[in-house]
Amino acid sequence: MPSTLPDGSPAPADGSLPAAALDGVGTRPFSVYLHVPFCTTRCGYCDFNTYTASELGTEPGASRSSWADGAIAELRLARRVLGDADVPVSTVFVGGGTPTLLPPADLGTVLRFIDDEFGLVPGAEVTTEANPESVDARSLGELRAAGFTRVSVGMQSARPHVLAVLDRVHTPGRPSEVVAEARRAGFEHVSVDLIYGTPGETLDDWRASVTTAVEAGPDHVSAYALIVEPGTRLAARMSRGELSLPDDDDQADKYVLADSLLADAGFGWYELSNWATTPSGRCAHNELYWTGADWWGAGPGAHSHVGGTRWWNVKHPAAWAARLAAGESPAYAREILDDETRRVERVLLEVRLAAGLDLSVLDDGGRAAAARAVADGLASPTAFEAGRLVLTQSGRLLADAVVRDLLP
Repeated sequence: MPSTLPDGSPAPADGSLPAAALDGVGTRPFSVYLHVPFCTTRCGYCDFNTYTASELGTEPGASRSSWADGAIAELRLARRVLGDADVPVSTVFVGGGTPTLLPPADLGTVLRFIDDEFGLVPGAEVTTEANPESVDARSLGELRAAGFTRVSVGMQSARPHVLAVLDRVHTPGRPSEVVAEARRAGFEHVSVDLIYGTPGETLDDWRASVTTAVEAGPDHVSAYALIVEPGTRLAARMSRGELSLPDDDDQADKYVLADSLLADAGFGWYELSNWATTPSGRCAHNELYWTGADWWGAGPGAHSHVGGTRWWNVKHPAAWAARLAAGESPAYAREILDDETRRVERVLLEVRLAAGLDLSVLDDGGRAAAARAVADGLASPTAFEAGRLVLTQSGRLLADAVVRDLLP
């Protein structure tokens, strides 16, 4: 959840959506994202919409204790805006911030409200992110009992000096313990998040991190290249020359190493930065994002999308809570996507998937570019003959360049 918001057009105070957006609601997959903006400390690389206790102070509506009430108020607004259509929820994802700073009972209360008001589809995926130091065996058991089916653990690295650069406060061995505790609590699906390319991280450091993650026993691993966001503490340290900038070649070498190690351990890539041991281990919530489904984002700064209309909430928890208390939508602004914008976004997102992009989405120039990608070894010739553009490993390393060629 980025810390800055685009401008867009004014969003209606009552949260209403255009008739075209509501047309077909309930016939498309529908998900709920819940943004919990609270953290105990701020990681140096983080550009998400998060706040520590000292940053929030004592403003009304900004406390952890009131978050669940605000989320329920926004979801009640969502139910009203979507009308009488039957809109069962396929996935729920609680992100942050650090959602597991909240009591499991609070998260469970919001989940029950979603089930009561919308209904969860049978076997719905319900995920929460968790920093390793914010959960224990008891809280994980309570989350599982509340209906959560999946937990995503923020490991980032197994090396203490890398964690220190990232301002991560957990001990290196704690993420593996959390995976084990989650398994014992009954979580069938457990994900581990990693970051590569941190200044001072060697190839051997990265190998150790991936190996440690695999040995912990998750069925899903996400590995993201470090991006230095303007305004972060990490960016400031780099601008002062304290730390070196990430090196593209180094990050490419680490991506290839991760892909190899994960493949050897039985993980298959299904999106550029995501690997799973089985199809059921994939993050269904993110797959719905990537394929243009509908979702309602509740919480400070949360983004939503329904039927080609996209909107985003005010960022600050106090402002978000104040609007809801006044009976108004917390939406800051919105945009209505035209057909060409939706086509371009399909290309941007679906090229990243192992399932690839249907070539019919491309214009003549794009199809010619896709043929060049195949000739250059960046895309699969077999998939191309079957009418799809699927990147090879070399193509994944140059995905941004491939997309630029597809969308001149």
